[in-house]
Amino acid sequence: MQVTFNPKDTNTFASASLDRTIKIWNLGSPDPNFTLDAHQKGVNCVDYFTGGDKPYLITGSDDHTAKVWDYQTKSCVQTLEGHTHNVSAVCFHPELPIIITGSEDGTVRIWHATTYRLENTLNYGLERVWAIGYIKGSRRIVIGYDEGTIMVKIGREVPVASMDNSGKIIWAKHNEIQTVNIKSVGADIEVTDGERLPLAVKELGTCDLYPQSLKHNPNGRFVVVCGDGEYIIYTALAWRNRSFGSALEFVWSSDGEYAVRESSSKIKIFSKNFQEKKSVRPTFSAERIFGGTLLAMCSNDFICFYSWAECRLIRRIDVTVKNLYWADSGDLVAIASDTSFYILKYNRDVVQSYLDSGTPVDEQGVEDAFELLHETNERVRTGIWVGDCFIYNNSSWRLNYCVGGEVTTMFHLDRPMYLLGYLASQSRVYLIDKEFNVMGYTLLLSLIEYKTLVMRGDLERANEILPSIPKEHLNSVARFLESRGMIEDALEVATDPDYRFELAIQLGKLEIAREIAAEVQSESKWKQLGELAMSTGKLEMAEQCMKHAMDLSGLLLLYSSLGDAEGISRLASLSKEQGKNNVAFLCLFMLGKLEDCLQLLVESNRIPEAALMARSYLPSKVSEIVAIWRRDLNKVNPKAAESLADPREYPNLFEDWELALSVESKVAETRGVYPLAADYLNHADRSKMSLLEAFRNMQIDDEEPLVNGVLDYEAGEPNGHGLNSEEQNGEDGSQEEPVVVDADSNDGAVLVNGNEPEEEWGTNTEGTPSA
Repeated sequence: MQVTFNPKDTNTFASASLDRTIKIWNLGSPDPNFTLDAHQKGVNCVDYFTGGDKPYLITGSDDHTAKVWDYQTKSCVQTLEGHTHNVSAVCFHPELPIIITGSEDGTVRIWHATTYRLENTLNYGLERVWAIGYIKGSRRIVIGYDEGTIMVKIGREVPVASMDNSGKIIWAKHNEIQTVNIKSVGADIEVTDGERLPLAVKELGTCDLYPQSLKHNPNGRFVVVCGDGEYIIYTALAWRNRSFGSALEFVWSSDGEYAVRESSSKIKIFSKNFQEKKSVRPTFSAERIFGGTLLAMCSNDFICFYSWAECRLIRRIDVTVKNLYWADSGDLVAIASDTSFYILKYNRDVVQSYLDSGTPVDEQGVEDAFELLHETNERVRTGIWVGDCFIYNNSSWRLNYCVGGEVTTMFHLDRPMYLLGYLASQSRVYLIDKEFNVMGYTLLLSLIEYKTLVMRGDLERANEILPSIPKEHLNSVARFLESRGMIEDALEVATDPDYRFELAIQLGKLEIAREIAAEVQSESKWKQLGELAMSTGKLEMAEQCMKHAMDLSGLLLLYSSLGDAEGISRLASLSKEQGKNNVAFLCLFMLGKLEDCLQLLVESNRIPEAALMARSYLPSKVSEIVAIWRRDLNKVNPKAAESLADPREYPNLFEDWELALSVESKVAETRGVYPLAADYLNHADRSKMSLLEAFRNMQIDDEEPLVNGVLDYEAGEPNGHGLNSEEQNGEDGSQEEPVVVDADSNDGAVLVNGNEPEEEWGTNTEGTPSA
């Protein structure tokens, strides 16, 4: 049914047969070397062990079992039972310590290659399994079924590695143990953040078991390897075996003691001298244990902390724990769950005094043993403590650090990486990926210490550390201070002009903001500062800022509010230079310079509006403007141009024309007079009649239509005529749309409709132009 060569002796192969036997053959010989009476029914498959020196092969049979054989002693080592139908495919994984069996019952079973414990059962509902394939160097396996194929990943991606405090890293590649030293990278080699370090790998030795975890003890002298239900403690330098035993899990204490979990109901504690001190049987099923300042035992729903010395209960916390990280000080601990992590403070003195008092501890432990400081809704992949700073990478593979509940992203990682440790001498945190590439990222300890002291309220000591922080990191410090509400301190620390300007504006420190705006010469900053100065009544500064920002609309508002005729006059000239004709028009209009307004409209090629304005305010100029209008309109529509009426030629078409001319000459000398604001009450209750009505009444009643030399009109007077304001023509004063002129003060305005000139324009029956 299947034949396979022996990878350790390629002249030898094995055959599996339905005659229930396995035969071992040599090339060149027609007779088998020997025969194994393997199973009670036919044998379907056979595979050799490739992962080490063991002379093993495995067979699968129609009797629903798989068997592991020692082909040197010709004895059965283990029978794997559990399949409910014929076993059709078997293999030893070439690198992972597992056996994979497939069956016609539709399942694939994964067994531990050393303990032969069933680790997992896969069932994808694709009917019978016929084939299993793998690639050396990959964690992928592929399974062939009646109804299709499935590819799966097995094992774990997290590299089995550990770094001590001096920068030496030890990792396990299967059973091979290798070491590198970060400090071997010379100072002359410049390595940027996130770049792979050029490390020289040295072979340290091999391990008798398959490493599933590897961890230095606190002082770095020893390394423990755990796997296959066992642990071995080695010396870190020479890789000599110092101790060993049974363990599903192994953890170190912060003092160098250690504990092992032999099963869910038995935990042993050992001294620094590798002597067993205590055996504990918890009252619950211990699924995980964690080391550190306290010994922690976890069920699926809660975690219990115990003292190392006497294994007394310190505190039970109801939380599902994924991982646990203790700070070196032993005062802070991070508890990571599936979706968030919690920073807790351990009140060591409270616990000690409680235990010394002899007060019995209930099943919840000492109530005030821990104090919850912060909760963050992020999943922690791996984490380490540096002082009071918790560094971790999250599910989005961002490298973050948390100080006092404030989370800061250091770097965005481009692939899965796992934290190894921190070297204070280099101010760098180191990570490793699944390919055993080591990368470093800069993290200044002085920056962390500063933030920690600020969080504790020790500003005096924090300010002592501040000078040691490089200039390029000061903006980060400033943003941290701002987040704490310390905006004035942030302004002192910040170096980025844009950021300092924002802070100065927040604080209302306009002088500082003005200095920054003058330094960077940003139009937007000048405008922002000008608006703030205006709103706070600092009008001189507002004027200066608006000039720098060329905020002509703002200047118009300022000067008109102050009644500053000189300012408005200067603004009129500036606006014309800048091409802001709307602002220029309003300035000239407020100054009573109507001739200049007309000239501006003509220069802007807004001749119809100039004609209407002349009709309303300067009747003597109408003929001149109409002549210009005719010439301009003649280029587009000669008939329409001919139809324009000049009041000198047809005064009968313009009501009160002669009266309008006399009013113009009468009030001309009053246009440049600007009464004081205090005189407003003298004008507030004046009649709302138009000038023409006033002059008619003057002719009747011989009354003077002028009051203190000023025109007396309100609704529908200067600001009611001429070009509309900025709001109608764009915020910047640009001429976006034709400005509609309101000419309600005269009853005989010239009307133009350029949309349909052929129908609207022409001469009347008397041969005179249409008005």
